[in-house]
Amino acid sequence: MDKQTIDSIQYLRYQAASLLVYQSVLSEGVGLAFLKLLEAMVNSDVDDISCLKAYGDWFQGLANKNESWQDYLFRKILRADNSFTRQVQGSELETLPPALVEAARHDLQALQNIYNCSSKQLCKWVKRASVLPVELVPWNCESSQSRSGADQSDKRSRWQGELQAKLNNLDNWADGLEAIAAYYREFGTGIFADYQGFRWQSGQLLGIANPDPIRLSELVGYELARTQLLKNTEFLLKGYRALNVLLYGSRGSGKSSLVKALLNEYGERGLRIIEVPKSEMIDLPVITEQLQDQPQKFIIFIDDLSFEEDNDSYKALKVILEGNLTARPANVVVYATSNRRHLIREFFEDRPRPSNEEVHGWDTVHEKLSFSDRFGLTLTFEKADQKTYLKIVQHLATLAQIPLEPSEIRPRALQWAIRANGFSGRTARQFVDFLRAEELGSRESGVGSREQGTGNREQGTGI
Repeated sequence: MDKQTIDSIQYLRYQAASLLVYQSVLSEGVGLAFLKLLEAMVNSDVDDISCLKAYGDWFQGLANKNESWQDYLFRKILRADNSFTRQVQGSELETLPPALVEAARHDLQALQNIYNCSSKQLCKWVKRASVLPVELVPWNCESSQSRSGADQSDKRSRWQGELQAKLNNLDNWADGLEAIAAYYREFGTGIFADYQGFRWQSGQLLGIANPDPIRLSELVGYELARTQLLKNTEFLLKGYRALNVLLYGSRGSGKSSLVKALLNEYGERGLRIIEVPKSEMIDLPVITEQLQDQPQKFIIFIDDLSFEEDNDSYKALKVILEGNLTARPANVVVYATSNRRHLIREFFEDRPRPSNEEVHGWDTVHEKLSFSDRFGLTLTFEKADQKTYLKIVQHLATLAQIPLEPSEIRPRALQWAIRANGFSGRTARQFVDFLRAEELGSRESGVGSREQGTGNREQGTGI
């Protein structure tokens, strides 16, 4: 390889090595494969085969993600979790340590040089380093800047498109730091920028790539409870002191669906939901500590909440509901659902008798029975009656565009409820899902068999 080519490759290596706060951009995946490729091309101890393999690893990494090298780097910059991005989310640039700001400007300029290294240029360098008779195939993927439609349909995608276009027009990316900082303050960084729904599992947050798509428009009934929950959630999003909420009522009434629908309604406004299983509620103080400095608003969602008599995990929840010396973060609330009004099971034998050893036994009983009162807001979901059930069925059938008249749907819906779990929103959704699948199957086969399909549920096609 000629000296000019070697100098060009070494320059990119120096730029990558000089990163101060944005090191994570090139620390894994495609970025790390890029660094290994640069090293292979200038390392005299590496043979031609290893150089070609390094290019193949970089190529395959981008192919698996189906994005250009430029889009990959840009995405990693926006999601970088480092000392600068964490601090700038809640502060203006002028208030940050000057050295930290200058380090961010330096890194952006260095990353711009790496960003401008095209796939075609890499192919030419690999050809020279490996003395190939022909050039390799360059990775060519359409940049997100030229795409339209769904990719630009949400607020975050529009911000990203405008920001990337702005950076592409700058001679020095350091001049775009203010715009990048504004993006961090609006959407956050790290895992909270990648996902809206999360699950706490084995001591860590796991992002949910495909959360439940249920929307508020699909839910019918319980208007008062719904209005109160939406109002409380609005308080949270506006930075007011929102209340912890207990959604109590019969099974299948839509309590969990209502909470899940909040994510699809308010996700773009910075709402995040973290589902915590009952078995791991002991970690609630740890979870809230991780969330308190984030710009997003969080709902800790505990589904089907109840405690056995000898279960002390309710004490961890009590700390979150009532607080201790450390105040509950203003950006975190707890939404819990339960089929029990009194969350801790109590037996008659638990009630104090003269022979009991505990002197103030009734105080313990009172603490158990009043635990649900520690939620600031309790919303009640009564069991659906026939009228409400049929209303839900018709609403869902209309959304699903099922071509049946209400007079045809009504008797079948009632028959389904008798065979299933009675009148509830869950039963209504299962019935409509079955109807929709049945209609689609009839269209494909060209044969209508509605009555037979409904009857078959009893023989093993139940949902």
